[in-house]
Amino acid sequence: MSFYGETGTRKASRTSGLAVAGLVCGIVGLFFLPIILGPLAVVFGAVASRQTGSVMAKWDIGLGVVDIVLMIVMFVVAANNGGGTLTWHVG
Repeated sequence: MSFYGETGTRKASRTSGLAVAGLVCGIVGLFFLPIILGPLAVVFGAVASRQTGSVMAKWDIGLGVVDIVLMIVMFVVAANNGGGTLTWHVG
């Protein structure tokens, strides 16, 4: 006769899909499209934080804020680089 105690069972994971999606958006947003992926990471993290309260959701919010700050710094550098005007040269 087998007996399965507490050691044979697994705890349910509290990580939500939104927390994972926010983490992916936050990490990828550091390198590509921070204007889109940064706010998405913040929104996904906020919703996941309300649902689960996981640490990953808090990291999502932090990475999203870093993405947004990085985007603002890039815009300021681009605006000051061209003598105060932002111009695009194609071709």
